[in-house]
Amino acid sequence: MRASVYYGPKDISAAKVQDPRLRDDHEMLVEVAATSICGSDLHVYRGALDAMMERGHSRTGHELIGRVKEIGNVVGRFKPGDRVSMAYSCSCGECYMCNVGQTAHCETTKKAVYGFGVPFGDLNGTHAEALIVPHADGHAIKVPNAISDPAALMLSCNLPSAIIANKLADIAPGENVALIGCGPTGLLCLDIALQKSAGTIVAIDKVAHRLSVAAGKGAVPLNPSDSDWKEKGLAETGARGFDKVIEVVGYPETLQMALDITRPGGTIAAMGVFCDEEFNLVLADVFLRDITLHMNGFANVQPFMWEGLRLMERGVLSPEERFTHNFRLDEIDEAYSTFYDKTDSAMKVLIRP
Repeated sequence: MRASVYYGPKDISAAKVQDPRLRDDHEMLVEVAATSICGSDLHVYRGALDAMMERGHSRTGHELIGRVKEIGNVVGRFKPGDRVSMAYSCSCGECYMCNVGQTAHCETTKKAVYGFGVPFGDLNGTHAEALIVPHADGHAIKVPNAISDPAALMLSCNLPSAIIANKLADIAPGENVALIGCGPTGLLCLDIALQKSAGTIVAIDKVAHRLSVAAGKGAVPLNPSDSDWKEKGLAETGARGFDKVIEVVGYPETLQMALDITRPGGTIAAMGVFCDEEFNLVLADVFLRDITLHMNGFANVQPFMWEGLRLMERGVLSPEERFTHNFRLDEIDEAYSTFYDKTDSAMKVLIRP
């Protein structure tokens, strides 16, 4: 079969690989109907995680909608023909960490993540014609046919992460909110925040077409490339700072931006995937301003997949709106470059085998 393989920074392409087959009773074989690229995959693409990836071997991709083709002897929740998605991190559903909801820290799989290199389990990825889903009963989910393929892809990572961000921010009606990062997950965060009857919501991003979408939803757009962005943002709060800030980028500078615009006693939900090892957190500042800082980029999405499915089934959210481009698996290199460079107003790309 064909699958996406990492060869180096900005060098990911489809290649002929060995057909996947079941090796353990808890596994299932899934034929990929569609997949997509997550913002966290771009850290792999740009080379930030090069040390974790084995060139010419490591697969990519962790967002899935597909059909079960074969199941292991102890798989009880699924049967061949079922339409399924799964969480980006592989979890057993039975260990202590899974039982307390920290599925990304599963003690059985040792924090395994699809398509994220050797230290994260050396798992296959979803950018393929088919893949093996280990511990299937623990972190996969059935998806009704009424949910479109693009919408279903958001269940693996984007939508549950947005739900978690809003739960951590705990937005109350009337509170002023700042959203840093208007990619697919960020805009889903905005959709949910708007449902909470927030006060003023400011959306911060450097990409014009993303800001335009956020503004169309009712947010005040701000470009941090502008020298007066901070003053304009704080002016929306009477200069006291935002009650809640959601960060969905994952760079030290964006985390510092969040700290700079949060009011005393405010809350930051940092959902971005941070690859830098160090950050100069001024403890006295955070302490004296009573800032609550949640770091949750390694999100425990599996417990929130059902909630995401419910939001889509009941018409509260329509995440398929974020998809702007379609590619074939053989065009995975073009898909990555388009999403990374945000050319042609790209928001989210769909890939079919």
